[in-house]
Amino acid sequence: MATFREGVVRRVVEELPGLVRVEVDLSSGESCAADGFPSMLGRVEQGHRVVVNTTGIELGLGTGGRGFLLWDLDAPGPEAAGPGHIVKMRYTPWQTNVLAAEEEASEHYDALVEATSIDGMPVVACGLHSQVPAVAAGIRAELPGARVGYLMTDGAALPLAWSDLVRAARSAGLLDVTATSGHAFGGDLETVNVFSGLVALRRAEAVDVAMVAMGPGVVGTGTALGFTAIEQGQALDAAAALGGRGVACLRVSFADQRPRHRGVSHHTLTALRLAAREPCDVVVPALPETEALLEQLRDLDDRHRVHVVDPAPGMELLRGTGLRLSSMGRSLDEIPETFAAAVAAGTHAAGLVDSVG
Repeated sequence: MATFREGVVRRVVEELPGLVRVEVDLSSGESCAADGFPSMLGRVEQGHRVVVNTTGIELGLGTGGRGFLLWDLDAPGPEAAGPGHIVKMRYTPWQTNVLAAEEEASEHYDALVEATSIDGMPVVACGLHSQVPAVAAGIRAELPGARVGYLMTDGAALPLAWSDLVRAARSAGLLDVTATSGHAFGGDLETVNVFSGLVALRRAEAVDVAMVAMGPGVVGTGTALGFTAIEQGQALDAAAALGGRGVACLRVSFADQRPRHRGVSHHTLTALRLAAREPCDVVVPALPETEALLEQLRDLDDRHRVHVVDPAPGMELLRGTGLRLSSMGRSLDEIPETFAAAVAAGTHAAGLVDSVG
């Protein structure tokens, strides 16, 4: 059950495109940091009475352990609904309409109405949101002029504005355009599903290499199939079905003490063994531990194409951006292998591009 608390905005901490961050004094006497989405709330100001969803705080979640503004009791709410008739988060109190790229009213409709191919575009599928900038760095290091797109699925966070990482990657010049699919919202392109999202990036935005990953907040349960990243296999199959080249980004860690995540995570292995039904390129970073990683992937040799790629140039570029990267609570310096795997995937994908410009 969700938990809701009333409170008063003590101060507005930060206003970003699509996102506002505030401090709230709750009626219980406690205070909390909370975030809201102006497209649903309207303008939030100091002194306003608000209703806050405190579920994540009370569950002690990590990145999700913040309050979220449900309603501003002292404001008229958002402006009238904008264009578009595709509703995301349907049949919930938060349902919102968007102008999807596939709609007849969209400027992209003519380019997409009959489109069912991405014309050989490489598609890197990730199992962690934190790897997206690293994949982009690998692409940029190999092919500086490439147009790079990111498709955020609805497997985790739904608002793209919640991702500080995407905002930083764009500012650093790693990422050119975004799309959101399913019930995720806030991308440069709003799309209905992963298939149409990939086609929209290719046909409407002339993307050379696309990345697909959930937003922040990947879920795992310790069971064989109960984790968000199994969608990685489905994204790889979507790329193949659309005439693209699927590239699997490995989740790799030598610091994680959980046996199921040591080396290549069972999340990646399950996505490749069970969910991905079409052949794809599986990219292994060239590291001192590469042989051990290859051994974990040995049973995939007959199904997928395994490549070893040097991540060094992309890692140098990534470090040069100054982005503060972390994954599962560990920094780039603590788990460089996680990001090296992503850089290697991006480097390999860039090498599959026929031409740029």
